[in-house]
Amino acid sequence: MSEAVGARRVERREREHAAARASILSAARNLAVREGAQGLTLRGVAAEAGYAPAALYGYFRNRNELILTLAADDLAQLTHAMREAAKSDAPGSALVRVASAALARLRDSETIAAAISTLDSSTESSGAERVFNGRLIAWLKVLSEIAGRPSESRDGQCDVLLIAAALAGLVLLDRSGRLKALGFHTNELVERLEGRFAGVWPPTHLP
Repeated sequence: MSEAVGARRVERREREHAAARASILSAARNLAVREGAQGLTLRGVAAEAGYAPAALYGYFRNRNELILTLAADDLAQLTHAMREAAKSDAPGSALVRVASAALARLRDSETIAAAISTLDSSTESSGAERVFNGRLIAWLKVLSEIAGRPSESRDGQCDVLLIAAALAGLVLLDRSGRLKALGFHTNELVERLEGRFAGVWPPTHLP
């Protein structure tokens, strides 16, 4: 067999593998939308995709890797949506627009929360975890740019993490219906959040 023929076969196998992997991810996402990401199993995804359960191990080592891959894709889409919101000429400050866009995305997605719950304190990380962490850092950097908080400083990083944590908390309260039950709306709280972090940088520290 010539080298050219061998190379074409390898290329074809890689295309087929990538197509099958994409099909499995699509099936996993459909199942997560219907039944929730927290309860996602490889057996359920295999049935949804039309594969034998054992076949999925040729594409993902375990459930955690599958969840992290889905969440990394969602983080990339979230970052893109935030950048687009920042460039929008809609009413409100850039931070309010971006926070509202982030809340809308996070409200409809369980994969990021599910991915974080799969992580442990192990010093070893998989390729999927490294990709997820990279996308998470990229999201925080966009938030940092829009909030006007320099990510190079410890103070700026703390502020951005506080904003991110506040948004995550608002999503949990909103999705559970507790926010409405308490008589609040996300827009009101996002505007208040923006007010808390408005002002001249750096902040004044007490002695």
